[in-house]
Amino acid sequence: MDWLQFPPLAALRAFTAFVEHGSVVRAGDALNVSHAAISQQLRALEAHMGVALFDRAGKTLNMTPDGEHLARSVQLGFSAIETAVSDIVRAGADRPVHVSLTSSFAASWLMPRLPTFQSEHPDIDLTLDPSPDLVDLRPGGVDVAIRYGVGGWMGVQSEMLLQTPMVIVAAPGLLGSKTDWSAVDLARLPWLEEVGTTEASTWLAERGAVVKHGAGRISLPGNLLLEGVRAGQGVTVTVRHFVERDILSGRLVEIHAEPDARGYHIVMAQTPQRKAVKTFVRWLKRQAGEV
Repeated sequence: MDWLQFPPLAALRAFTAFVEHGSVVRAGDALNVSHAAISQQLRALEAHMGVALFDRAGKTLNMTPDGEHLARSVQLGFSAIETAVSDIVRAGADRPVHVSLTSSFAASWLMPRLPTFQSEHPDIDLTLDPSPDLVDLRPGGVDVAIRYGVGGWMGVQSEMLLQTPMVIVAAPGLLGSKTDWSAVDLARLPWLEEVGTTEASTWLAERGAVVKHGAGRISLPGNLLLEGVRAGQGVTVTVRHFVERDILSGRLVEIHAEPDARGYHIVMAQTPQRKAVKTFVRWLKRQAGEV
């Protein structure tokens, strides 16, 4: 298509409105502009094409054969565009909001709150994908990822949802009467680590320690990890928000806390988002604000 010869869309839209409504006055009302603006666009269309589309000899504005030919084609074109737009928007509205998140975040934070979302937005379906793996955020795939860190990742837009530091915790029964624990001391205890993550191993390695052979290390889904810690089955690295009540009640002991400002972020692609995705993200922020 030679876009240099294609008429301005504003002029074609004014022409289509005139064809649909039969007068420049009603066409102006339909497009919320003056009838003078419609007349100006019609003359601009004729000037661009170099043909007379209207017969202005009488009191009424009538189309010439060239005008009628263009009218049939333009109506078909705009109708096809309207149908395509409607189909695309409807398909996007029908697709569930696909959320990637860790199983620990899903079990400890999101799942208890989901009944509220379902009650407020029964027309929006969700697909929760509990995995610690990094995902490719692209149209038609994962819409939103909830990830822990400092934020500011390249190639995506991220926003802090829940700021909470990493902590090392264990049940009092596992620690006994000892209160001063170094990384080397802790490495002699059994450790629990969420499947697919390396927080525990990394924390120990950064401090020159590794889990001692025979101490035991268990990798398990995040929704089971905290239950194992509470039962005294091992030490773990987790975020304080998930175990705040356990620490306050004495059910768990906070051995160490990272002095940084990391937290869970809402991560999305740098592309326009569907209405349902925007609604879900607004709900997430509101829930985090009520924590």
